[in-house]
Amino acid sequence: MSDLGPVNPGFAGDAAWLRHWRLRPDGDPRTTASSRLIPVRTSDGEPAMLKLAHLDEEERGAELLVALDGHGAARVLAHSGEALLLERATGTRDLVRMVAEGRDDEATRTICAAAGQIHAASALVLDRDDPPELVDLPTWFRELFAAADGLGTLHRRGADVAGGLLDDPRDPVVLHGDLHHGNVLDFGARGWLAIDPKGLVGEAGFDYANLLCNPSPERALRPGRLERQFGVVVEASGIERARLARWLVAWCALSSTWFAIDDDPRRASSTAAIGERALALVDE
Repeated sequence: MSDLGPVNPGFAGDAAWLRHWRLRPDGDPRTTASSRLIPVRTSDGEPAMLKLAHLDEEERGAELLVALDGHGAARVLAHSGEALLLERATGTRDLVRMVAEGRDDEATRTICAAAGQIHAASALVLDRDDPPELVDLPTWFRELFAAADGLGTLHRRGADVAGGLLDDPRDPVVLHGDLHHGNVLDFGARGWLAIDPKGLVGEAGFDYANLLCNPSPERALRPGRLERQFGVVVEASGIERARLARWLVAWCALSSTWFAIDDDPRRASSTAAIGERALALVDE
């Protein structure tokens, strides 16, 4: 018999991985669109998170986390196939709550710092003997380029802006690809670290656009909020103001396109509205 003892029926489908790595459930599992997340304790009693992916694209993010080796992101304790065992965020701070408490600038700077750590580790990742397979930005934007003419004015403008950026690239770095207030967590003594990367490679400015649309479209569209947080990102990241503005427009057009493809008109519209407001930053 396994030293884990009887398996709670709620974890029956996960029993193989729990036994494989001698893990004990340490909280309620949670299922998302892309994975199943199970808080666990290792055989040494350390808190960890077992992530079982439902989508093949999750493997790319897992490979990037392995290669980052804890630089700016959660450290991987074990990885095999669809299963990923990560150090667990046990800190009590939360960026969404920080924003709600009026500390929006601090939350934005925190995400920028995590992005900077990941970008700074690019050589560590790309110079490995077995570097992860990362997606370049022209590939990432292909759905915008294909769909823009059938969507709104913002999408066509965004596609043109994205094309201009991609035709005149800056030095490529490893990109998280989905940085926002829910993907940078408090890891206690290790500080704020990112989780759930998409695994991209390209210009650093791309990675700062999504956080300006978060933690919610409603928050992002509050009067003056986008403009203020845009300034915070420029200061914290060192990205050229005009170029970051173009990345923001391009990102909003791409994200809105994905929502439209997924038949989510409300979110497609709200994200496009952020992009429309960002056009004023481009035209400054």
